[in-house]
Amino acid sequence: MLDNMRSNISCIFLFLFVFFFQSLHSKEYISNNGSFKVDFIAGDTTDKINDAFAEVKVLVGDNVKVQWPINSAGTKQYKLKENSNDAGLTEGTPFDVLLYTKDDTLKISSKVEASSMSELFNGFLTPTVNKIYKFLFWDPFAALHIYDPRITDDNGDVVFHANGTPKEQQIPFIVVWLIIGALVFTFYTRLINFRGVKYAVKLLKGDYDDHSSSGEVSHFQALTTALSATVGLGNIAGVAVAVSVGGAGATFWMIVAGVLGMASKFVECTLGVKYRVIKNGEVSGGPMYYLSKGVGGPLGKGLAILFAILCVGGSFGGGNMFQANQAFLQLSSVFPSLEGNGFVVGVFLALFVGIVIIGGIKSIAKVTDKVVPFMCGIYVLAALIIICVNINNTGEAVSSIFYGAFSPDALKGGVIGVLITGFRRAAFSNEAGVGSASIAHSAVKTDTPASEGLVALLEPFIDTVVVCTMTALVLIFTGYADDTHGFSGAALTTAAFASEFSWFSWVLLIAIILFAFSTMISWSYYGLKAWEYLFGSNKRIGYLYKIIFLLFIIVGASSGSGAVIDFSDLMILGMALPNILGLYVLLPEVKQELRTFLKKVKGDNAQIS
Repeated sequence: MLDNMRSNISCIFLFLFVFFFQSLHSKEYISNNGSFKVDFIAGDTTDKINDAFAEVKVLVGDNVKVQWPINSAGTKQYKLKENSNDAGLTEGTPFDVLLYTKDDTLKISSKVEASSMSELFNGFLTPTVNKIYKFLFWDPFAALHIYDPRITDDNGDVVFHANGTPKEQQIPFIVVWLIIGALVFTFYTRLINFRGVKYAVKLLKGDYDDHSSSGEVSHFQALTTALSATVGLGNIAGVAVAVSVGGAGATFWMIVAGVLGMASKFVECTLGVKYRVIKNGEVSGGPMYYLSKGVGGPLGKGLAILFAILCVGGSFGGGNMFQANQAFLQLSSVFPSLEGNGFVVGVFLALFVGIVIIGGIKSIAKVTDKVVPFMCGIYVLAALIIICVNINNTGEAVSSIFYGAFSPDALKGGVIGVLITGFRRAAFSNEAGVGSASIAHSAVKTDTPASEGLVALLEPFIDTVVVCTMTALVLIFTGYADDTHGFSGAALTTAAFASEFSWFSWVLLIAIILFAFSTMISWSYYGLKAWEYLFGSNKRIGYLYKIIFLLFIIVGASSGSGAVIDFSDLMILGMALPNILGLYVLLPEVKQELRTFLKKVKGDNAQIS
């Protein structure tokens, strides 16, 4: 018996020994001119993603410098692990290291092999993610040498990262695309984001309701369904990142972008209702339909298919896995006993989401019209309490917001840097111009498309101008905007809320779980409609999508999916490319639909202005 136990223990140690040393690769290299010699070690000792490492030890030679390249493949792939605090390399993805002296160089090409399924998928998708990222976040102004993206200090000297590369504040193409679209829509509709608010409120109150109209849900239910998809973890974690990077001034530009985004929502949701398809009482609408039927021709069909593919991919990641993953991380931080039990949490999340989405848009709307007001209410109320406790900081807070917006520190990237940070956060949060919300709004009971467009314009206001701003103000009023105390993302927001009342972290936990849950159920509907557009509309096709969606919840909660989630997030942003292009083509129809609505509620003398 004892001999068997010893034998088993020996086998275990042998396995661990073999595994450890098989995952480490060491090799000596001599420079081109032979002036220095190094020992290069690369390896991975766990099955977690993005934690491989590489080390260089100089054996012969003096003043040998190492360039840790990160530019060609994003921040994850090439950032070599120099100490325990650094992010690691991506397993399964090639990388290069350049060593040099004054008169000699050495280039080492290497790759750490993937040793688990999660590493394999992550390594497989990383090159694709990097290429999409390069396209969507390409800086056209820097490419044309209109400005220098490198950040400088107050003395004009370039600021560098710890690994020797300069810090940059770029102007991403996708953000420019979204903001230009919002500006065009704002002025084309003659400031509908301001003039249309009174009609939106009346529509929500039911003043213009016609109960004989076609559709499945009320104006209020359509709005809450769309809001549940956008009011999510980005309002908590994303805003914290924006304020910590761009300072208090980012809040001002975030609000401006939210107001501009109201016009984008109006345009896309008006068209969503205009070109929707109603079959056996079930509504299908969104960019897939107004692109294929409105724009028409091969171009419209191609844009519609592209949008649908991107939407399905986005629903599995940003609208699903990311939400489940972040909800589990927040739960496990409060209940440490849950650590390592992501699968179990994922199963419970999938069960609750499945109960709701199995009933379609009507079931989803019945949940969201209760959950959304409640979750937004408790979050905003908690934020207001924090602000009231720190009311003496009002003058300083307001001053820092406006001063930071127009006269920020050079280290924040100047005015352009802060502006882009604020605009970027708002664009990613409210998804105005992405087109996803028009899928939910198209299910509304109305025969006047512009009426739902007017209701939809409230969405960016609530999401960005109210909820995102509340997060930013809490960070500013509590001082965490200036001093993060080592926190980032959702942890930074949690610390700011808990700084006054420790039990507020529980309130935030409830809000985060509700945000994640509501985002998942709404994105399941978006993805389903895009899926049905691609593969046909029947119960079998629908159930197949829902099963896959629920499985991805479990995967998201039980693993760090790295590039899988990054890939999906980029697909959501990519939806804006075909969508906004189609909106430009169909703008005259939006103006006509607005005239029709105003004529109906005001009489024959109604004008778009």
